[in-house]
Amino acid sequence: MAIPYLRTMGTEVDAFLGQLARHLGPQRKRLAGLLLERLNGELPELWENADIEALTLEETAQHVTALLGLLEARPGAGAAKAPPAALDMGRLYARRGIPVSRLLRAYRLGHLILLEQVQAEAPRLTGDWHLIHLASMRLVALGFAYVDRSSEEVVAAYQEERDHLLQRRLALTDRASKRIGTTLDITRTAEELTEVCTEDFADLVTVDLFDSALDEPGRGAPDAPAQRRVAQRSVLDGCPESPLRVGETHAYPEDSEPARALATGRSVLTHIAGNGLPPWVAPSGSHGRVLRDLGLHSVLLVPLHARGEALGLVQCVRHRTSVPFGEEDLALAQEIVSRAAVSIDNARRYTQERATALTLQRTLLPRTTVELPTVETGARYLPAGSRAGVGGDWYDVIPLSGARVALVVGDVVGRGLHAAATMGRLRTAVRAFADIDLMPDELLTHLDDVVIRMQREESPDQGETSATCLYAIYDPVSRRCSLASAGHVPPTVVTPSAAGEAPRASGRAELADVPVGPPLGLGGLPFETAEFDLPEDSLLVLHTDGLIAGRARDVDLGLATLHEVLASAPDSLEETCDRLLAALLPGRPADDVALLVARTRALDPDRVATMDLPSDPAAVSGARRFASDVLAAWGLADLSFTTELVVSELVTNAIRYGKPPVRLRLILQSTLVCEVSDASSTAPHLRRARSYDEGGRGLLLVAQCAERWGTRHGREGKVIWAEQALPAEGVTVVEGT
Repeated sequence: MAIPYLRTMGTEVDAFLGQLARHLGPQRKRLAGLLLERLNGELPELWENADIEALTLEETAQHVTALLGLLEARPGAGAAKAPPAALDMGRLYARRGIPVSRLLRAYRLGHLILLEQVQAEAPRLTGDWHLIHLASMRLVALGFAYVDRSSEEVVAAYQEERDHLLQRRLALTDRASKRIGTTLDITRTAEELTEVCTEDFADLVTVDLFDSALDEPGRGAPDAPAQRRVAQRSVLDGCPESPLRVGETHAYPEDSEPARALATGRSVLTHIAGNGLPPWVAPSGSHGRVLRDLGLHSVLLVPLHARGEALGLVQCVRHRTSVPFGEEDLALAQEIVSRAAVSIDNARRYTQERATALTLQRTLLPRTTVELPTVETGARYLPAGSRAGVGGDWYDVIPLSGARVALVVGDVVGRGLHAAATMGRLRTAVRAFADIDLMPDELLTHLDDVVIRMQREESPDQGETSATCLYAIYDPVSRRCSLASAGHVPPTVVTPSAAGEAPRASGRAELADVPVGPPLGLGGLPFETAEFDLPEDSLLVLHTDGLIAGRARDVDLGLATLHEVLASAPDSLEETCDRLLAALLPGRPADDVALLVARTRALDPDRVATMDLPSDPAAVSGARRFASDVLAAWGLADLSFTTELVVSELVTNAIRYGKPPVRLRLILQSTLVCEVSDASSTAPHLRRARSYDEGGRGLLLVAQCAERWGTRHGREGKVIWAEQALPAEGVTVVEGT
């Protein structure tokens, strides 16, 4: 059909374009098909993903409609906007991480092809080539103006979606940094990783760790491919996507993607199309049907690496989320997993060090309760429950000469292996000093010197070594307690009930009046020994400050609770320890706790025999007779010969080399103890006499006859003592001896 030529060029061209648009209106589907056919040849990537392909079909149809609508509109009717599908395509490209340049190229090419198709229809409506030429120029101007405006809108939608994704990823990274690694527990750290990633990133997250990584940090590459499922989490109840359960061990096939990711240390992004589920994803047919029904379409495999060691593998899966993982998702997963790997490595190293320190700590502490006839003891050691790690708290019960016993509690400042090892060194030093029978203040002075030497030997990065210690000596013969403190909390003393009161119902618990000296390691400051009498059946409670102090508890309140429990303590010391821990530490302690409870016993007077001796050599024979008579009364006549020999040598030395007063004391306990005291501070020493020497053999004879012997110094002289084992048949004590 021919149109008359009109001189009014603008009106005639607009009218022609409107007629052309109405002519092509019924052919929208054909035009869209031709456009898609051309785009398929030029941009095959548009058909790589089903969701992009579907949206491309819708977008093409909407673009054809929008352009034809623009041609039908008169000038001034308003600029056409980009169709909704075009904006959706921009957002989809942003979510997929496809560069915006690819989107704009497809957009320009598509509109150019569409303009060519529209322009090809013009000769069918008119033979006026001048009009066709003018209409073509007008069509190109309108078309590219439409392309420019719609491109701006699409780019804005793309950028808005990118900004939104960036904010979400930053928020995810921020959540991961705050919520992953809150504890030093390997399993909990892995669970935190799965929790964070399934909130707004993946539909299923699993964490597998090598058994070797769990058991032995620091070994480098694992020896075997076996892995343990440590944690997993899904957006669906019961994790139906996973064929494994937490705690199960498995191994990936050698030629599988997970095995290659672990071997190379490189992350892998896998897209799964249709029914093509690899065996490592669906190890069984039934599980494969479950995954196909769920619509699993993409998987991220991210190795866990920390400090050059392979720890395991993290899998992130999408099925409910329609958008598959992209390269940016892979980079985000690598960042989160790398942070989690450091936290997991810290946790396993902490677990290893804590286990080692705890083993060392328990090995160095007394393994069994010391059973002594004069002191009954109960003890507890609790490691810290916080992430600070095992500390250096310790306790000890040391038998001393003369039926006495030393009770020790100490606390090394610091945590971990260093604190535990330091504790072992100090405990050994205390036992060595106790063996030479030092007074409590003298022992702490020597122990202070040991700590100072340790400080000089250690490197600066280990921190300054310091400790507190409480050392007490109980004498069951005199019922007297001597103790000194180096910066340590004083013990609590519970005296027995008065006559006529219910036993233990009204016991009085109070802190011992002990001068608290400086902590060990300061040097140059004195320690003081306090002495007080302890009635028989008293309780002496020694502990570290972790028992009564805490972040949420005042020390005075802790002491009040301690005294309240001890005021009605049961007869069983084990039960007393349990009650104290239950009342003061209902949860895991924030600091190490060492607790030592001792009930005092008095030595039966019938088992102690004392004789004051004049400073006269003639008194030696009387001392021998006295010892023989006492042993006969105790039913120990078989020990008379060796005991008389020991008494003779010790008394002779005291009279010859010591100062008066001289005293002989025999003590019958688990052993027979012979003690000779004098006022001289000069200690004898054992030597090997030569053949022509007239003396020097006395202490050698004593050492041969006794199981143990030694010297202890007091404020007013010294005591030479010797112990002998008792006969196996037992002892008979005659009343009144």
